[in-house]
Amino acid sequence: MLRTGSPQEIQLHGPCVLVPTMGALHAGHAALIRQGVELARARHLAGGCVVSIFVNPTQFNDPSDYARYPRTLDADAQVCCEAGASAIFEPSVETIYPAEAPPPVPPLPRVATSPGLEDAFRPGHFAGVCQVVNRLFSLIAPHAAVFGEKDWQQLQVITAMSRSLGLPVEIHPGRTVREPDGLAMSSRNRFLKPEERTVAVAISEAMIACGGCETPEQAEQVLRTRLDRPELHVEYAVVRDAGTLESTILGGRPCRTLVAARIGTVRLIDNMPWPLD
Repeated sequence: MLRTGSPQEIQLHGPCVLVPTMGALHAGHAALIRQGVELARARHLAGGCVVSIFVNPTQFNDPSDYARYPRTLDADAQVCCEAGASAIFEPSVETIYPAEAPPPVPPLPRVATSPGLEDAFRPGHFAGVCQVVNRLFSLIAPHAAVFGEKDWQQLQVITAMSRSLGLPVEIHPGRTVREPDGLAMSSRNRFLKPEERTVAVAISEAMIACGGCETPEQAEQVLRTRLDRPELHVEYAVVRDAGTLESTILGGRPCRTLVAARIGTVRLIDNMPWPLD
């Protein structure tokens, strides 16, 4: 398996499927990589599945959060190898953001600026996400890219950005992988203390509990009630249009339950379809 910081070396291997990550890989990432491998095979792409590992400074609005984000490259390489990746792209900050020609932030789609979800609680986050993803696409020129559904708003933002810019990259969603107790897998879970880890399960439990409600208003009330715990600082717990993430929901359109909460120093996000089958 190739490990390189050179985009030219990646491109020499031919068209590929890209799985962009920030490292600290876990079983959820492995599932995305396996999906990318299967997609590359189905498309007969010579470059296979390429995993990028880059902790992107421009999408962190808290410098301390960026500084403590885990860097585990050797362990990540093992995950990539076992999942069948063809190559790992490990660019430097200078490769992504060359001082002589820094890549611009592309125009942000409405779903990145108006829903009042991640856009409100992490100002500047999606500008950094769009900047780095657009840059990765330009350096690697993938045929397709896989993004996890756990970061649901990010998935909608990337999809909308790619469409608006006319980028020739297929965006494929990857299903959220959960621990046996229902907690969504996240690189941040490692920072949870044992007692906080127990509390964190309340997020998925609350979304399941509201999944059978008849209206979004009832579902949000159930969410608020189930998440009303002193250990949880809830930033949002809502039911929204799955595509636009607006609170105005038209009949017949799919919806999504979305939650963001802090437990101690750890911020967790999660989502599920609403209603649940």
